[in-house]
Amino acid sequence: MRAVSALATGILLAAVARATALTSLLLANQRACFYADVDGIGEKIGFYFAVQSGGSFEIDWVVMDPDDKIVVEGDNERQGDFIFTAKKIGEYSFCFANEATATDKLVDFDIMVESEPRRVLSAQQAPLKEHTSALEESTYKLNGLLNSVTRTQKYFHTRHHRNYSTVISTQSRIFWLTLVECVAIIGMGLVQIWILKTFFSRSGNRRFKV
Repeated sequence: MRAVSALATGILLAAVARATALTSLLLANQRACFYADVDGIGEKIGFYFAVQSGGSFEIDWVVMDPDDKIVVEGDNERQGDFIFTAKKIGEYSFCFANEATATDKLVDFDIMVESEPRRVLSAQQAPLKEHTSALEESTYKLNGLLNSVTRTQKYFHTRHHRNYSTVISTQSRIFWLTLVECVAIIGMGLVQIWILKTFFSRSGNRRFKV
């Protein structure tokens, strides 16, 4: 049992992942870049982003390799979820550009660098191959379920922020529209009073001959 437990622990630790979850506020006409180091060719790089508030929730983005060559990019997109394989060792850059509109943007994003080294079973561990397969399958299933839950949480988190931003924007527009209507009504009332006062003043000064 100890051997099985140790082997299960080895399976769980076999996939080494470095993840970064951040939230960034991009001002109008601002460009921001974030970086992740890749230590080996073939590592998996995961990149997720979603615009939470600002404008029409769109933003320009680009991912570049250590040689500043574009790996993947997009213009005026609200969110994205990508996984690609690193072909070079070094520092990858993930950049956002808020240049389409004059409003600030709040962006949530995750950067994950994951490596999955192959396990080599020794002769003593060979009898545990069946247990290894079962544990490995269970681990992958749990990993898939956790990823599904994480994506669902991100989806609802993004919807909540966007709906909240829409509500705040609508309230602001209703407030200013109501204020303009009140000013217009008061102005029209004052104009009508002035017209009536002027009309009766002129009528009272008229003289008629008999």
